[in-house]
Amino acid sequence: MSHLFPTYSKWEIEPESAQGSYLYSKNGGVYLDFTSGIGVCNLGHCHPEVKDAVEQQLNKFWHVSNLFPLEVQEKAAEILTKASGLDLVFFANSGAEANEAAIKLARKATGKTKILTFQQSFHGRTFATMSATGQDKIKQGYGPMLETFEYIPFNDLNALKEQLTEDVAAVMLEIVQGEGGIYVASQEFLQGVEAICKEKGVLLLIDEIQTGMGRTGKAFAFQHFGIKPDIISVAKGMANGIPTGAIVADGKLKEFFGPGSHGTTFGGNPLAMAAAVKTMEIIFEPAFLEEVKKKSEWVFSLLKEKLAGNQHVKDIRGLGLMIGIELDIPVASILGELRREGLIVLNAGEKVIRLLPSLNTSQEDFIKGMEIIQKSLNIHAKVTI
Repeated sequence: MSHLFPTYSKWEIEPESAQGSYLYSKNGGVYLDFTSGIGVCNLGHCHPEVKDAVEQQLNKFWHVSNLFPLEVQEKAAEILTKASGLDLVFFANSGAEANEAAIKLARKATGKTKILTFQQSFHGRTFATMSATGQDKIKQGYGPMLETFEYIPFNDLNALKEQLTEDVAAVMLEIVQGEGGIYVASQEFLQGVEAICKEKGVLLLIDEIQTGMGRTGKAFAFQHFGIKPDIISVAKGMANGIPTGAIVADGKLKEFFGPGSHGTTFGGNPLAMAAAVKTMEIIFEPAFLEEVKKKSEWVFSLLKEKLAGNQHVKDIRGLGLMIGIELDIPVASILGELRREGLIVLNAGEKVIRLLPSLNTSQEDFIKGMEIIQKSLNIHAKVTI
């Protein structure tokens, strides 16, 4: 009998160990992992350099509190600001906490309370971030949400213009809606949002929790589109599996997060910061990011080749190595079949297979994974040649 709340429907695989792109189960199974721990282990499992960095910090101290100046925090913040073009960092423990901080900062800085988000968005499961999320299914049973959020159709600039009234503090969005189905914002939409926000004096908050840390072939996804947000939130891939999160903000907001205005016991923990520094040093290297771009182009081409003619495949979309395969049938049973064949993937909604492989996955492993997907989907469809 488990003593855990059943908040997750557990898979049938119990891990024994994991290394690189592979997970090894207690019953001897070997699985190619195209989830990266839900977009977290962007360098693969148990990356040796990240492990060494954590061990070195472990031998110094684990926790002393944020009352002390910490060199490892400053180093992580320096890397984040340099990579993003923003100025100031607040460290948290997760993506939801980072988004909470972004919401608080936006409201305090503007003196306004309304924040516009988007239908099918996902920003977390705390009360404010759940309220910000544009999906009713995660809100059921929790009573009234915070009433200061409004939800706009994604990629609809005219709808945004209509809702952007004088009481709006910020617009909050994902460049790619991860949980919402792997929908990518358009260039025209994003540049339009930025222009409207500047014109109206509204802050632009970009949730980079799933899209950041090299996932799309840039340090952050917003950098593909020639825009500059006021605040970004990051987490997931930032420390390659050690829990952490952060907001990175424009320097004009410094006065609004002074002593006592916000805080955290564990945010910026030295072990997490050591992991984050090493992870970001590797990922933010231009050659590494260029390789992610090349892999993305090749993987999309391979997927389209492998799945051409399959009557159930409606779309293959995404950005970088954040990939969605939309079907016209539910994917739940297909995910189980893929696991039985040795491949672990995710869903993004009822009918989208979501792929979040580690960014350093080998070409050989990509081919292996795509062939497993092709085989499974062919079972469900009559393929025309």
